[in-house]
Amino acid sequence: MDDFSFKIEENVAVIFAGKGGWNLELNKVAWGEREAKYDLRSWSPDHKKMGKGLTFTQEELKALKDALNALPLN
Repeated sequence: MDDFSFKIEENVAVIFAGKGGWNLELNKVAWGEREAKYDLRSWSPDHKKMGKGLTFTQEELKALKDALNALPLN
């Protein structure tokens, strides 16, 4: 079975504050013994429970940033 341990190494930003204290957050998270990656997911107030999310390398996050910057958002 895979090691499901994790450590939030850096809290980058709270994207959205949800009901009941659960927040959508961008963090740098080390999963198991692996190198930390950028991670976007919802977290409980104590960071012991989490929702489904997406994990990005620095290169993937940069590509996402570039794509978002190109969107015509008002």
